Amino acid sequence: MQHYQRIRDLREDKDLTQEELCRQLYMHKTTYTNYEQGKHTVPLDFAVTLADFYGVSLDYIAGRSFSQQGTGGERLTKPEQRMMEMYRRLDGEQKEIVERLMAALLK
Repeated sequence: MQHYQRIRDLREDKDLTQEELCRQLYMHKTTYTNYEQGKHTVPLDFAVTLADFYGVSLDYIAGRSFSQQGTGGERLTKPEQRMMEMYRRLDGEQKEIVERLMAALLK
C-alpha cells in the first residue's frame, strides 16, 4: 500500500473531508490533494505533522508497518506514560530503589 492511500484512509477514518483537514492543518487543498492522489511525494515534515495529527507512526504513514503504532510495538497506556515521566525525574539512587521494588513485586 502506498503512503498516499494511507493518508486518505486516515482522513476518511476521521470522517474529514479534504477541505476540513486542510483548514485544520492550515494548508492549501490543492497541495494536499496532490499528496493524497500520489501526484507529489509527501515531504517528511508534513508526514510528521500528519502522524502527530492522527496519532500514528511515521512507519504507518510510509507503509512500512500495518500497525498504526509502527514497527516499535505497542504504545504506552496513559498510566504507563505517567510512570515514565515520574521515573525520569528521579536521580540515579532513586531509580535503583524503584527498580529493586519492582523486581521484588514481580517475584
